[in-house]
Amino acid sequence: MVIQITAQSVKELRNRTGAGMMDCKKALQASSGDIDIAIESLRKKGLASANKKAGRIATEGIIESYIHAGSRIGVLVELNCETDFVARRVEFQQLAKNIAMQIAACPLVEYVSTSDISQDVIDNETRVEAEKEDLANKNQEIKDKIVAGRIQKRLQELSLMSQPFIRDQAILVEDLINQSIALLGENIKVRRFQKFILGEGLDKKNTNFATEVSNIISQ
Repeated sequence: MVIQITAQSVKELRNRTGAGMMDCKKALQASSGDIDIAIESLRKKGLASANKKAGRIATEGIIESYIHAGSRIGVLVELNCETDFVARRVEFQQLAKNIAMQIAACPLVEYVSTSDISQDVIDNETRVEAEKEDLANKNQEIKDKIVAGRIQKRLQELSLMSQPFIRDQAILVEDLINQSIALLGENIKVRRFQKFILGEGLDKKNTNFATEVSNIISQ
């Protein structure tokens, strides 16, 4: 039976170790909720140091591309690390390929993280949600809570770091990067990306790319 772990326990372990949320949750489950044992487990795996490395400057790296079968969806992504040595590592290059594929498979993603989303976008999304018909008869307090929850979900939909990793739905992209930081011993950052969809913005017959995107995930 899997032990239920509270969000507060996960947050405390994350604050103390800097490891990813899913790594913290798994460590707590494996330790039956004992934080000290969970910390030791994360340290043995090298995951507890990822947060300390995250503040270091990363100016090396690679630009990776992904073109989906049929050449109708393409992605360019810049993945940074600290040294050219790590940039040449197979593990780093595989991470870049996985991230490029992840971006292609996530039609709603527009930003690297929620912190990159401008306040203007947040304000506009909040206005749209607040004006939805299903909230018309709600009192203001309940309405505000519902809108806040929907906005949080919407911002996560727009953020690459908040997406479940397509090859392992148990972790987020943020956790995947933290694992690579621990493995390679350097700070790793997704600096920017650009997605290209064939014919996007042109006047043409409506084409549904949802099937192609779902095929990416199933590969």
